[in-house]
Amino acid sequence: MEIKREKYINDLVIRMNNGLIKVVTGIRRCGKSYLIFNLFYTHLLSSGVNENNIIKIALDDDIHEELRDPANLSTYIRSQIKNNTETYYIFLDEIQFAISENEFRNPEKPKKIYSVLNGLLRIPNVDIYVTGSNSRFLSTDVLTEFRGRGDEIHILPFTFGEFMQGFSGDIYHGLAEYVAYGGLPLIRSMRTDEQKSQYLANLLKETYIKDIIARNKIEKSQELNDLIHILASSDGSLTNPTKILHTFKSVINSKISINTVINFIDYLKDAFIITEVNRYDIKGRKYIGSPNKYYFEDIGIRNAALNFRQTEENHLMENIIYNELRFRGYNIDVGVVEKRAKDETGKEKRFRYEVDFIASKGSRKYYIQSAFALPSSEKDDQEKISLRNIGDNFKKIIVVKDIIKPKHDEDGITTIGLFDFLLDSQSLEI
Repeated sequence: MEIKREKYINDLVIRMNNGLIKVVTGIRRCGKSYLIFNLFYTHLLSSGVNENNIIKIALDDDIHEELRDPANLSTYIRSQIKNNTETYYIFLDEIQFAISENEFRNPEKPKKIYSVLNGLLRIPNVDIYVTGSNSRFLSTDVLTEFRGRGDEIHILPFTFGEFMQGFSGDIYHGLAEYVAYGGLPLIRSMRTDEQKSQYLANLLKETYIKDIIARNKIEKSQELNDLIHILASSDGSLTNPTKILHTFKSVINSKISINTVINFIDYLKDAFIITEVNRYDIKGRKYIGSPNKYYFEDIGIRNAALNFRQTEENHLMENIIYNELRFRGYNIDVGVVEKRAKDETGKEKRFRYEVDFIASKGSRKYYIQSAFALPSSEKDDQEKISLRNIGDNFKKIIVVKDIIKPKHDEDGITTIGLFDFLLDSQSLEI
């Protein structure tokens, strides 16, 4: 069964003919090319666009080798534009193949392909869509090069809701599968656990890590592997480069420098393997700074980094909730609430409580806690204490893995089950 990815099709549709180059970004193998060349292509045809007005070029395909030369590419595209009364849609996949070795070796050297694309933008009836990502050039760089002429559509692996569209079992087995192997599209075509785990392990090692090493000319490749392992082990926990450096020295007995740790984290973020989330002081209305949290773009890749040995569902559930909020278009921070109160000795003390996520979109804001289970009133109070001390009227929600009916307490805090949260796009409004 084909997953329609309607959210991303809508993202593309609302950007059609906006005078900018649509840059589709995302971790490798998340379905960028399929989105453009299949799903969006089909949408255009069904909307009445003539197929002759859609120019599709996969630059990583040997059949288009001559078009990797920017001058040839420009000549070819312009030759396909037969009139100036109808819109022509240009799809360019793996744009980095149109950048020469000399241009790669000289980062400051202007890249001819960008002059070509900027020239095409001046044609009033042309609409351009590009992707690009490998060790030689990442989609983040593609977006940067356009300097205000690019419009990003970031693609995530399948959410749980998308994953279930093509899963033949019930939601309980579906969640177990998703928590173990994540949402990269090719996983759906594999039948055994061995196939899935091997695919993810090879993808991490042979594609993602090798890309980062080649692109950034890294010599200490083992340290990069160690860093990924450390981040995967502390998925969703507060950390910073200094803490990570301490782990390298005390546990791994490595002499890695703090600057190397910082650079490696940046490389992983550039490759969309991890995302960094900042902390925000809710009452003070300011960002606090380090330590922050790191989440993996795909749960399966996180598990592969640990050889599928550490699959604590509470941490993975938090990561899944985070990715779901991103998919829905929210800006996300980790919240901090401070309160002054007397301790057991009667001395006034400052207490600091964490809110897992502050999800914001326009004027809407939600405070969200991820709680694997609430087996007792003590645990319930523990999860709610930060929410009770926020002091504003934005909605406050606890997501639990238990199957429950949504309920609201006297403090206005809503508790909902994980399945309701993940499978209902309006779940934050329950």
